[in-house]
Order: sequence, then C-alpha cells, then structure tokens
Amino acid sequence: MKLKDKVAIVTGGSRGIGAAICNAYAKEGATVIIVNKNHPENGIEVANQIKEKGGLAEAMACDISNPKAVKDLVQKIMNKYNQIDILVNNAGTLVFKKFEDHTLDEWDFVLNTNLKSAFLLSQAVVPHMKEKHYGKIIFISSLAAIRGVGGAAAYSASKGGILAMAKSMVAELASYGINVNLITPGFTATPMNQELRDDPNFMQQIKPTPSGDHVMQPDDLAGAAVFLASEDSRTVHGLDLIVDGGVAAVQ
Repeated sequence: MKLKDKVAIVTGGSRGIGAAICNAYAKEGATVIIVNKNHPENGIEVANQIKEKGGLAEAMACDISNPKAVKDLVQKIMNKYNQIDILVNNAGTLVFKKFEDHTLDEWDFVLNTNLKSAFLLSQAVVPHMKEKHYGKIIFISSLAAIRGVGGAAAYSASKGGILAMAKSMVAELASYGINVNLITPGFTATPMNQELRDDPNFMQQIKPTPSGDHVMQPDDLAGAAVFLASEDSRTVHGLDLIVDGGVAAVQ
C-alpha cells in the first residue's frame, strides 16, 4: 500500500473528483478526512462506503473559506490523529456566464471557494508538515488556468491563482520536504458541471479528446492523485500534471 499510515485531508471529498480521490487513498491505506460544507450527509456517506470496504475515513463538515473554521478543523485533526501528511485542495465551484454579467458577489464566491480556501488550508497545515519535514500538498486545477475559456472568468482567475500560488509555495517549502504539485483535469463529469452537460448546445462545443473520450470520469484522476501523494513523487515539485486525454497537447 502506497499510503499506509498516512492521514489525508481531501476538500470537496463528498462527490465527484474528491470522492474518487478519497476512495483511491483509502484503498492505498490512508486515513481519509473528507471535508465538505454543503450537505454534510454526503461526506458521511462516502466515509461509510470506504469503511464498509475496510478502509479508514471520517467526514468533517467545515466552511473552508472561514479562517477560524479552518484553524479549528486542522486542530481537531491534529488532536485526534497527531499528523497531517497529505492535503488535497479539491473543493471548487463554477459560475458560467458572460464576463460582463458576472456580479461581484459571484466573483467573491468563486474566488473564496476555489482560491481563498486552498490558501487557508495550506497555510494551516504547513507548520505541522514543516515540523515533520514531510508533506504532500496537491491542488486540483483546470485547463481554464492555462487557456481561455469563455463564460468562466472568475473560475479561470481562481485556477490561475492556484497555479501561481503553488509555484511560489515550492520555492518556500521544498527544502522542508514538502511536495507541492497540481493536477489539471480535462473536462470531467462531476455534479458541479451537471447543468452544462445537460445543455446540448454546450456539449456540441466539447470535441473528443485525442484518446477518443468527450468527457472524462472522476476515477480517471485517481491514479495521478495517488502518485503525487506517495513516495513515488518524492522529488517531484511544482508539477502541473495534466490529465486530459491529450487535449492540451493538440489544441
């Protein structure tokens, strides 16, 4: 098992890509802390499914855009498990509309959920990782961070911010044995984009990937997430690991 005896926090772990990563980590022996804000019963359900398979998991509800709530969450985990080895900043949201139609409230909501929360949680766990001289911090980014996507200005800005922040963190944290990396998925079927996938006009714009798929599945990201959380990636720092069926290579 690649992650035996490790404790991993996965934000947005109650569904989609986050849930797939939680299941993959538990299968590799990690104790998984499933963090989500809305519908905490969904996090509990994922934790129960993992435990039914013999894995170790616990669901913890938290508003990760709230500094005090984040501090309390990390302290609670440290009090119980005395370690935090892996942090996956996966929680995200999307507002899809024309640039000029974005409201300030929508902008703040997306940036708080996607970027601010990742900053707060990373900042909270880093001292504990520094003390152990060990840690894995993984950000779930997006192709929207590196290419123009119409209708997703706030989302693109948040993911671009994650990319820049991760690179800066490498410069500060690599010498402490902390690996900071990113996974950039292609268009993946998740509850967050269900409404878009239900729109035939939108889906007509989605071209097949070079590997032949129109839409990826959350489990397609699990292998990359395990690699970046394991000792196999011990000397990997600042990698933007694109998992997109080949889209970025040809478009």
